[in-house]
Amino acid sequence: MRIVSLISRIVLGLAFVVAGTFGFVMTFGSGPPPTPGLAGEFQSVIFQSHFVLFVDTIQLISGVAFLANRFVPLALVASAAILANILAFHITMMPMGIFPGLILTVCWILVALSMRDRLAPLLSA
Repeated sequence: MRIVSLISRIVLGLAFVVAGTFGFVMTFGSGPPPTPGLAGEFQSVIFQSHFVLFVDTIQLISGVAFLANRFVPLALVASAAILANILAFHITMMPMGIFPGLILTVCWILVALSMRDRLAPLLSA
């Protein structure tokens, strides 16, 4: 289980660092890729309002924390919100792109299971 958790943590870290960095490049570079329909309108608003910078900052910080193996419980909590939004976006607006989000969610669960003793106080009254 330790090796699976380690691999999952590294996958999460790499994915979030790449996604966070890519978001900064896209915001200040060429802009979001054209996406048809409601998903495209949503992405357009997120990029034009620069809200994507907030999300990308959280992704980048979480990814670095995962890779450095420091503050992993905090990174798990922050990345849970991001993963929930990724899944909600793909379930409601763009189902064909949900696969990476599902893989990262499985990785998140595997890392969270290995840290359940540190996350348990979050669930106490």
